[in-house]
Amino acid sequence: MAPTTTEPIAEIAAEYLRAEEEIGVGEATAPTVPFFLELAGAPHVPCKAELLDLLESICQTEQWHSDAAPSGPRNKSFQEQPAWEVAARAAVLAGRPIIEGLASSVRPEEAGAARKVLQAMDEVAPFPEL
Repeated sequence: MAPTTTEPIAEIAAEYLRAEEEIGVGEATAPTVPFFLELAGAPHVPCKAELLDLLESICQTEQWHSDAAPSGPRNKSFQEQPAWEVAARAAVLAGRPIIEGLASSVRPEEAGAARKVLQAMDEVAPFPEL
């Protein structure tokens, strides 16, 4: 998706994350999470709630671990993907201070979305051993 001059960068970021969400956590997810956290914490970004919803989804994703577990540790096709999930979740967890700040936003849609991310961070189970 090529950006246009009228399309805000936050909307481009949200669209990217929606695409990642549809196909699962990918190799590029963890390196992009800090950028999306920075956007979510910046003033005047129009789609913070959507960014927070997607960060919650990344934090909770266990697709590759779920797929790899039945295959067993010897299945080489799942060697890298679970590590992508671990790195992506760690990147979201590292953004906790930003998300905590957003949880006290005067905008209810942002505060609510931030509280959901914090709850997901607190409740997400460790990844299973592969």
